Amino acid sequence: MRRLQSSMVSDGAFIFLIIVCFVCIVFTAGNPNLYIQNIIFLNLALLISIVTYFTNVTTGLILNILFIFGYGTFTLYQTVVVGGVVGPQNYFWLIMTPLFTITTWLLTYGNRQLQLENEQLQKANKSLATVDAKTSLKNTFSFQSDATIFMALSVRYHIPLTLLVFSVKYWDEIRRIIGEEQLMEAVLDLSQMSQTSIRTNDSLYLLNKENPMWGMLLFTDRPGASIVIDRLRNSVEERNRDEYREKYRVELILKMGAIEYDAKEVPNPLEFITLAKKQLEFDV
Repeated sequence: MRRLQSSMVSDGAFIFLIIVCFVCIVFTAGNPNLYIQNIIFLNLALLISIVTYFTNVTTGLILNILFIFGYGTFTLYQTVVVGGVVGPQNYFWLIMTPLFTITTWLLTYGNRQLQLENEQLQKANKSLATVDAKTSLKNTFSFQSDATIFMALSVRYHIPLTLLVFSVKYWDEIRRIIGEEQLMEAVLDLSQMSQTSIRTNDSLYLLNKENPMWGMLLFTDRPGASIVIDRLRNSVEERNRDEYREKYRVELILKMGAIEYDAKEVPNPLEFITLAKKQLEFDV
């Protein structure tokens, strides 16, 4: 509803601005004797509206007050000194210049509201999305949903469940060496490599994208998770000897930690992640 209102304000202001411009052009062209004078006032009105567009309505209104004061002084000079007659010409720009400003402000206001709503929608979509667009991996939002189900299955059927988390050592230093574009390539390569190292009934998640941390929900006990850890280390070491060394000019070394699910110690999925992350501290 708010988006519709902002769109109507923006569209209405745009149409009204065209009408105001048309009226000013017709008025300016309709009096050849005052053509230059009207052109100057038209340019001043447009200049004030442009300043309003890039600043705010308060600035526009202040400029309009200065314009009215200056125009009033000019009219007084024309009447008293030159001996001119006060007519419709003298009132036209006093009305049209503020109209220009108000219309421009409404257009700006509507556009900014639309931009703000668009940013809010993008943030909402990002937080509610269950799959990362670049790596095609499930994220933390999806992890919470899946982990709740897997934890319940583990308790009901007495199936061991282990959360394995891993990240890259010295990530901040690597970020400064290889650049942002290659950073995302490294995240994608490690994600694909990790996906091939687990069984089809296990799940891989990208829990943190800014400072990458991956999570694996494994239907196995802690010793079984150690096998996956060794498999991941060997895969990375093989790639470090050729592919990663040539591509990134640095070695990618993993920090890994795992914890087996215990219903008494792990009340929810987020606590499961917290406990698993603590295990990373022991992998030095």
